[in-house]
Amino acid sequence: MAKRFPLHPKHPERNCWGCDHHCAANAMRCGNGSNRTQHPAELMGDDWYTFGDWGFEVADDATSIETSATKS
Repeated sequence: MAKRFPLHPKHPERNCWGCDHHCAANAMRCGNGSNRTQHPAELMGDDWYTFGDWGFEVADDATSIETSATKS
């Protein structure tokens, strides 16, 4: 089952968003460094997906998206 990417996670600071694993910030599997990758909502605000071209479209009532990496 493919993971979906949440648009507005309740506690984004608890996860690393740098890869498809979405590991806990204190137990990262990928070893991408000592710091976690922040969710775009932490960096740009709740309307982060409206800025730029992310390569996906969001329905008005969507809570998450299926990224091209997870589409089969």
